[in-house]
Amino acid sequence: MTQLEAARKGIITDKMKQAAAAENIDPEILRQRIAEGTAIICHNNKHGNGIPLAVGKGLRTKVNANIGTSKDDKSIDKELEKARVAVAAGADAIMDLSTGGPIDEIRAAIISQTNACIGSVPLYQAAVDTVTRKNKAMVEMTVDEIFDGIVKHLEDGVDFITVHCGVTRATVERMDREGRIMEVVSRGGSFTIEWMTHNNAENPLYEHFDRLLEIVKPFDATLSLGDGFRPGCLADATDRAQIHELIVLGELTQRAWEAGVQVMIEGPGHVPLNQIEANIQLQKRLCHGAPFYVLGPLVTDIAPGYDHITCAIGGTLAASAGADFLCYVTASEHLRLPTVEDVHEGVIACRIAAHAADIVKGVPGALEKDIAMARCRKALDWEGQFALALDPEKARRLRAESGVDEEHGACTMCGEFCAYKVMTARKEKLVAG
Repeated sequence: MTQLEAARKGIITDKMKQAAAAENIDPEILRQRIAEGTAIICHNNKHGNGIPLAVGKGLRTKVNANIGTSKDDKSIDKELEKARVAVAAGADAIMDLSTGGPIDEIRAAIISQTNACIGSVPLYQAAVDTVTRKNKAMVEMTVDEIFDGIVKHLEDGVDFITVHCGVTRATVERMDREGRIMEVVSRGGSFTIEWMTHNNAENPLYEHFDRLLEIVKPFDATLSLGDGFRPGCLADATDRAQIHELIVLGELTQRAWEAGVQVMIEGPGHVPLNQIEANIQLQKRLCHGAPFYVLGPLVTDIAPGYDHITCAIGGTLAASAGADFLCYVTASEHLRLPTVEDVHEGVIACRIAAHAADIVKGVPGALEKDIAMARCRKALDWEGQFALALDPEKARRLRAESGVDEEHGACTMCGEFCAYKVMTARKEKLVAG
């Protein structure tokens, strides 16, 4: 039985209990949400060292960090360091998007050396292997080779796989007729469209969706239905192709649920601030409340070098409106492969967005952390503040670099004129009479 099938039968599994404890909620509540499809337990049965991750309605907003090699940078050690840094910074999940070097070894190492939830896009490796190992053009991949790539990743223990099943010939036609500035910026989406065009055929992941479900079910992995038509610039947001794909994904969600397979939906992308809430509402309505996993959204196109900030702005609004899972964007987005430091800052920025949204959502324990921080600040309890900070090391370092005299307690912004110290002195005078 999959987690979905167990939940429908009223069974609370060990994974549900473990995930519910991490969320500080009643396991029965989590079971009910899994049964209705509004929450998932993201964990492959083959991922022995992985911790089951609950994602969805009423739960803490989760954060994902993308890592992975490219043809220009194939270092396994560097990607493993990024994985460790991402987890240390608080990422709930890591997606390995490697397209260069020993891809199988990189994925196996990431899975073995962290206990985080792991995601991947099997089509990337299938395409790379076709070119580098089989000396064929990417468009010459066979349908069996595409599905074999999926099996390989699931056998390795990947917890969720992004599959661009909503990229159909009909959706491509709608995009072409309406027109876009950036057309398709999804790598998996572009691979699929090129394959479809060359072979004059339908997307095999859509045409043979039942085969995909049969493959995934024994692993109890999660299908992350990818947004191949996510907008790559603000001008393309919420257009015909994006919404048509979402309609298709809603239909496929129901088919997956009928087969006992868990699903989450991936979303945009580059979206103006005033369209984000509508995008979330559309997804939740068209995809029947399935958990929503968004990249960003980025709220402006003109901040290269600062896209972790544009991501955090959009992510806060998206999660406040109901998005369940945020994929970080680093400062290197659109410019280069991210560095280890980029990964750290990207995770922290995304966690800020997630936590700010959790306060709005009323997630248990979220506001209480901020109240605890306020009490520590009032008491000039620096160690308490560091312990509560999202990035304790940076907070401690900045404090130390100021050269402040710890005996005086305050920071160098106000010194002896610290408002906390003034109010404390006032209170002492009132008590003294």
